[in-house]
Amino acid sequence: MHPQRDRAQLAMKDVSKAYGDRSVLDQVTLTVRPGEKTAVIGENGSGKSTLLRLMAGAEQPDTGEITVRFPGGTGYLAQTLDLDPSDTVQDAVDAALAELRDLEHRIREAEAGLSERKPGDPGPTDQELAAYGDLLTAYEDRDGYRADARTEAALHGLGLAHLTRDRALATLSGGEQSRLALACVLAAAPELLLLDEPTNHLDARAVVWLEDHLRSHRGTVVAITHDRAFLERVTSVILEVDRDLRTVTRYGDGWDGYRTAKAAARRRWAQEHEEYLTDLARTEELVAAAGARLAATGGDPKQGFGKHRRSHEAKLSGQVRAARTRLDALRRSPVPPPPRPLAFTGRPAVTDGPGTGDRDGTATGTGTGDRDGTATGTGTGDRDRTATGTGAADRERTATGTATRTGTGDRARPLVELDAVSVGDRLRLPSLRVASGARLLVTGENGAGKTTLLRVLAGDLTPDTGTVIRRARIGYLPQELPARPTRRTLLATFAAGRPGFPDEYADDLLALGLFRPEDLDVPVASLSVGQQRRLALARLVTRPADLLVLDEPTNHIALSLVEELEQALDQYPGAVVVVSHDRSFRARFTGDVLELRAGRPADAGPAYASGEAAVPRT
Repeated sequence: MHPQRDRAQLAMKDVSKAYGDRSVLDQVTLTVRPGEKTAVIGENGSGKSTLLRLMAGAEQPDTGEITVRFPGGTGYLAQTLDLDPSDTVQDAVDAALAELRDLEHRIREAEAGLSERKPGDPGPTDQELAAYGDLLTAYEDRDGYRADARTEAALHGLGLAHLTRDRALATLSGGEQSRLALACVLAAAPELLLLDEPTNHLDARAVVWLEDHLRSHRGTVVAITHDRAFLERVTSVILEVDRDLRTVTRYGDGWDGYRTAKAAARRRWAQEHEEYLTDLARTEELVAAAGARLAATGGDPKQGFGKHRRSHEAKLSGQVRAARTRLDALRRSPVPPPPRPLAFTGRPAVTDGPGTGDRDGTATGTGTGDRDGTATGTGTGDRDRTATGTGAADRERTATGTATRTGTGDRARPLVELDAVSVGDRLRLPSLRVASGARLLVTGENGAGKTTLLRVLAGDLTPDTGTVIRRARIGYLPQELPARPTRRTLLATFAAGRPGFPDEYADDLLALGLFRPEDLDVPVASLSVGQQRRLALARLVTRPADLLVLDEPTNHIALSLVEELEQALDQYPGAVVVVSHDRSFRARFTGDVLELRAGRPADAGPAYASGEAAVPRT
């Protein structure tokens, strides 16, 4: 065991934390053992960052005890960075290494005190030698001799090798500042690392470097993350923060152990529900049978007379009372069924072959996202036309992109057709066809035009030039939530656009297991980001659609729900066009890939080889 690990400790006991009247954590008790690589997961707004701030000492609990004792130091990376814009890169590095620099200074002072002795002076005392030895041990435990080398390695590994040390922080992008803060925390090599979303702003190469670095870290790691690939490679323990219950549950054996435990819990829940139904039915039969026997005693001479009859009636009455008491208890404390798995409501659209049917499609309506941002658009068959203008020149430079997985290819008319579409300088797409049953993953760097393309497909954005034809009901999940959410209640928003009254849809919403009954009357504006995203998913999966247009569908939701969403998409028979930065989602995606660069289709390459897709080409 590492010499300091037996003295290290991170524990919480009965910790509660609230902001105003909003309780975030309630009576949380947990332990992180020395050397563990621990991930904190949960949907946005569940209290993950609060938990980490409490561990770091950046905030104090309202009640309860927190013990954080790591002789090798603690490094904390917050989501919101505290860097002075006037500082330089070197200032940031020096601040991160302040404890090591202090140790170096004290070691030099101790060495000077031990060496600056005149002839005849007594030698160093045992206390002086012991103090000097303790300083050296502390410095070596922090691997202080390699601090500068670690700094260079971290800057290089996180893609910051180009930064000069005199560069002002104000001149760095937000992503560069985040990576610099992470590099500084890692360079200090504290025994305990507390990291809030460390993979944010990292490219694929930097993420792999970070994973390797944390796997080899000799101390303890607690990291908030939504990255399942990171969980699989790095973590040995999962702490799940439940926003609704305001609790934290610990799972061992890493990500696989977490998934296994959650599946087992669901099976137990289903079994307990079945046992409850069986017990309820049996008790109802007992009550009915005992009541019938009691009623029959009054006219049955075989039951005897006098005290014998009264004794028999009393016995039956007692049985009836006991059965009714048991029945009342069961009805007061029902065991509900587990939430039904997510499943999209939809069936593939049927489109006419070439030359048949009207050019404007087979359905009506237009796909637009609801103004509250929580629902997804439907709508089909509309044709958006704009003046072609500059589009003609683009058509000469590039050809056609098609996504299909049904094999109907040229015979069936596409669900959506885009021709010579442009949106400012954000998107210039010569042609795109989305066929029934297609699967298309749109990739590209930030700002490449991915979201713009999805908005055009869904009908949420009208292009400046070009033609868009839709022949499908479209379900659209936008990436961003509205800046000003509606004041309508959760249930009213879920039911918006459907016939009848909102209360008629309460059971449908609750059956998904995404909300509790007490949530239904809460205004959407009062919901957390994660809850608003759950509401958007609830609307999406319960509305028929032939084409799903999904922009970062795994954002802001609990990882258990992410896995359900993936399984639902696997079973969905309609077409899907999706943008996602989720590495696990992308790795399991089966279909075609369209890469955008500066708003234009990239050259054809190996990524386009799957399926029957014809690729954009120049």
